Amino acid sequence: MNADQVATLRALLAPTGWLDRTSAFARALRRSARTPNGLLIFGPPQDEPWHITAHLADESRLAGIPELAPTLVRWSPERGAPAHLSVGLDRLASATTAETLLVVSGGPVPAELLERVHDVRRSGATVFALDQDDPDLDQLAHESLQVSPGTAPFSFDAAQHLVSSAVALDAAPGLFSIGSPLGASRAVGQTAVTDRTLRARLARLLDAVSGTPTE
Repeated sequence: MNADQVATLRALLAPTGWLDRTSAFARALRRSARTPNGLLIFGPPQDEPWHITAHLADESRLAGIPELAPTLVRWSPERGAPAHLSVGLDRLASATTAETLLVVSGGPVPAELLERVHDVRRSGATVFALDQDDPDLDQLAHESLQVSPGTAPFSFDAAQHLVSSAVALDAAPGLFSIGSPLGASRAVGQTAVTDRTLRARLARLLDAVSGTPTE
C-alpha cells in the first residue's frame, strides 16, 4: 500500500463522513469486547454473518487480541459440524454482562431474531448492530451503524471490511492518516502491528470499497 493508494482511499471516504462513523463504531466495539470468546456474532437465519466473522477472526489472530476472537451463533448448526460452526442459539441464552453481541444483517430482521436480541440485552450483555437501516434492531442496540442502500458510498460487504479492520487497532482514528508515518509500527495490546500488516489491511479495504473481489 503506497501513499497514492492511501490518498485514493481517503478521497473516497473522508469527505463523506463515513470514515469517522465506521471508525467510531469499531472503537466502541473494541472497548466492549473485553472477554475471550465473549464476542458473539449473530444474524438472520437466511444470511448468517460468515463474512465479518471470518475477518474478525483474522484480525484477532494477527493482532494477538483474544477478546476479538468471534463466536458465530447459528440458528441450526449441522450435526457433526466443526466446533467453531456448532454454536447454537443456547449460547445467546447464556450470554453474560461481560459479553458483547454483534448483530449483522443486510436486510430486515425477523421478529424471532429481535426477540432473541431483546433477551440478550435483558441479560446485561452489550448489543451492537451493523445493518442496512432497520429501526427495530437499532432500537435494541446500545450502538448501531446503519449502512443504508443508496446513501452509503460503499456496499454492505465493504462496511464489514471497514469495521473489522479498524476494530483491532487501538489508534483507529489514525488508521488512514497520510500524516501518520507508515514506516512506524503501532502497538496493539501487547503486539506491534508492522508496516507490512498495516499496508495489507489498507489494501484489502481499498479493494472492498472499489468493488475488487477479495479472498
